[in-house]
Amino acid sequence: MGFFVDLLQVFVGVIIGAIIGFFLARKYMQKYLKKNPPINEQMIRTMMMQMGRTPSQKQVNQMMKSMAKYMD
Repeated sequence: MGFFVDLLQVFVGVIIGAIIGFFLARKYMQKYLKKNPPINEQMIRTMMMQMGRTPSQKQVNQMMKSMAKYMD
């Protein structure tokens, strides 16, 4: 009987640790991506120019705003 209680305690501890680890990693990644966004204005300009368009500042701002919406 004592073996099963010990096994259950280990199992519950692993589950709780995994849940806590998930939320800590998620919070860290959100903070990191907010501080270091994967796409910046220069990258958007370069991408649009490669597609044959000369982007205006308004277009770049719209793209940045739409990207920010998905990052939150």
